[in-house]
Amino acid sequence: MERFNNKTALITGGSSGIGLAAAQAFINEGARVIVTGRDEAGLEQARKALGDRAQAWRNETGSVAEARALASRLLAEGTSLDAVFINAGIGRFAPLADMSEALWDESFNTNVKGAYFLIQALLPVLNPGTSIVLNGSINAHIGMPNSSVYAASKAALISLAKTLSAELLPRGVRVNVVSPGPVVTPLYGKLGMDEAARQELATQIPLGRFGKPEEIASTVLHLSAPESAFIVGTEIIADGGMSQL
Repeated sequence: MERFNNKTALITGGSSGIGLAAAQAFINEGARVIVTGRDEAGLEQARKALGDRAQAWRNETGSVAEARALASRLLAEGTSLDAVFINAGIGRFAPLADMSEALWDESFNTNVKGAYFLIQALLPVLNPGTSIVLNGSINAHIGMPNSSVYAASKAALISLAKTLSAELLPRGVRVNVVSPGPVVTPLYGKLGMDEAARQELATQIPLGRFGKPEEIASTVLHLSAPESAFIVGTEIIADGGMSQL
């Protein structure tokens, strides 16, 4: 089944983890895919892994200038989009007493401002029927200590899915959110979480394990496909029951 033949998908933060899995899922369905990231080595690995139906472009999430440059490049190449997965983001965790203004700004610039102004910049290249999926988090729903700023930034994305959907519906553009629970990605290594800590976290998940990037990617694909055309401004939580049971 190739639901995305002759269509183009843009995936930010697409060089590893959920973003890379989503890119592969779109390619398997016939799409041409553009992935972005900030690490040249990671982008080159993604390029090789995804094959000739993918391009990998360096782009700095959180920079308005870079968002506009990305849109300008698409325009210059005559490329319009049918699906956008805004996956790039960061997780910065600290207790309230230790949170700095710099960490706050970095989190909101990357996770919220970057997403908002990228959507704004992409407006001229969005085809009617385009689906935009934002990568949220169950942290927006649970009171996990030390996650206040990260959780607030993800809650902002859930709000944006509703308000931007209402605004963009006349253009035929939908915005939805997928909110993962713990997933096996490089993020946990960057947070310094060792195997014992991961196993402890897994005990809090009713399914008893972390999710797989491919499981989140399948939800992104569903929200982007024609059969989900009646889903607008909605959040789908994929967390093994962690925030639900």
